[in-house]
Amino acid sequence: MGFYDKHLLPKLVHLACGQNPTMKQREKIIPLAEGLVLEIGIGSGLNIPFYDSSRVDHLWGIDPSREMWAIAKKNAKEHHLDAEFLESGAESIPLDDNAADMVVMTYTMCTIPEVHSALQEIRRVLKPGGKLLFCEHGEAPDENIRRWQKRMNPLWNKLGGGCNLNRPIPRILEESGFKSNDLQSMYIPGWKPACFNYWGTASCA
Repeated sequence: MGFYDKHLLPKLVHLACGQNPTMKQREKIIPLAEGLVLEIGIGSGLNIPFYDSSRVDHLWGIDPSREMWAIAKKNAKEHHLDAEFLESGAESIPLDDNAADMVVMTYTMCTIPEVHSALQEIRRVLKPGGKLLFCEHGEAPDENIRRWQKRMNPLWNKLGGGCNLNRPIPRILEESGFKSNDLQSMYIPGWKPACFNYWGTASCA
């Protein structure tokens, strides 16, 4: 791992993902979490302020980047969350089958190298009747924006630590065996190729 990926990228991701429009999106999803919760790609813990500590019995935060954990741990302590941090990629989750009541993913599906494998792992660790709470950016509905997404994605991917602008989030969920009855989408403020958002809850189909 080079200097950029180890030292600069985590700070840039924390700054970019902590902008007001994305924080408002997080606020729509995270308070729904309850019980035993697994967050995929917890990063620096930007979601932590929105968890209701009276409803969350335990939070597992999985992330391959140890550099982000110091901030996340501090946030968890300040918000009185019983949190445990797991160093791992989402394609191999170090939890037993049927371990989690809910799984949270925010601005994560864009970056996971093998996203379908990760979603299969999420299906494995979810209890029967469990839910996936998600908020992601992805493929835009407008053809001219999609062209920009395709054109810019190689550079964006390289500078953004593997982030992709144009993943088709609803199709990925469906292909991975998830069904959402409350999927919502819209452009949030910002550069349009990076700002078309999908969010909602999903269960195993």
